[in-house]
Amino acid sequence: MTGKYTALGLLAALSLAPFFTAHAVEATQGTFEASTRCEAYQSFKNGTNPGSRFVQPGETYRVLEVNKEEYQWVRLRIPGGGNDVRWVSADCGTVTGLQLGSGAAAQCSIADTYDSYVLALTWQPGFCVHNPAGGAKPECQAMKDGRLAVSNFTLHGLWPNKTPCGKRYGNCRGASLELSNSTLEYIKPWMPNFQFSTQFGNYEWKKHGVCQTSLSDDDYFRLAVDLTKSFNDSAPGSYVREHVGGTISKRELYSKLTDELGSTAAANNVLLICRGGYLEEVRITLPRDFRGARTVKAILDSHFAAQRSGDRKECRSDAISIEANGYRR
Repeated sequence: MTGKYTALGLLAALSLAPFFTAHAVEATQGTFEASTRCEAYQSFKNGTNPGSRFVQPGETYRVLEVNKEEYQWVRLRIPGGGNDVRWVSADCGTVTGLQLGSGAAAQCSIADTYDSYVLALTWQPGFCVHNPAGGAKPECQAMKDGRLAVSNFTLHGLWPNKTPCGKRYGNCRGASLELSNSTLEYIKPWMPNFQFSTQFGNYEWKKHGVCQTSLSDDDYFRLAVDLTKSFNDSAPGSYVREHVGGTISKRELYSKLTDELGSTAAANNVLLICRGGYLEEVRITLPRDFRGARTVKAILDSHFAAQRSGDRKECRSDAISIEANGYRR
């Protein structure tokens, strides 16, 4: 009889999950000690448990989030297997020392509560020429003066992303940026601001990088550079680089993306940003768990979004101009 009621309770909780997850509350402090072996769900709404993860009796876990103030579900960081963040029924153990964050800002500034990444790649000439902020950047001035030539995508950032927060997830607490000299040299060709200053790199680390804790600052930036290289060498990246100073077709770029990744759904993960008809940035949605892969293709590996994220600066027309190196004005 007890098993029947437990099952019914679980079904009831799942049926109410949309309300709970929409109003989840961040925990700034608290631990969960499991008293029984229970499934750890990626989505308790859908009952999904990729990798068959469980909490184990006697083990203690950090509480990151609860589904509401009077919670039935707790979100925990589960060590091993990608350091997953999973939902577990509160009935499976005891919560101690729980403190809840307050307000939307607190809910969107807790490290390791992200559900995906966004890799933002800049078409550097397009940014420098057509973005009003470009003129103030030392790398753009160097391109204007002929001291720097860039004809490839460069790294804007690798951003942990939490869907309910939109663009507000960031500015988590974390260590300051202290990159090794070898990492700085590794970054410079692919994030050219580092050739003149570490100001932008510091900004990216403090706003985005510290919101993940599985990688050190060196490893985080090296991985981001490797992903940048891989997109430049991909069919869509090569297509853009082959048309510097001319135009590309948005349809053709997405077609090349489909051919490379084997599905038309891959287009949902790639957003093209334009300004005045010129390509400025490519934003690629990546899953939370990279599974050790270091290329965009290997990381995506059929992990396609249900729909493309929107942005008011999305390239609207099929014809997209590709700015050449340097300034024309």
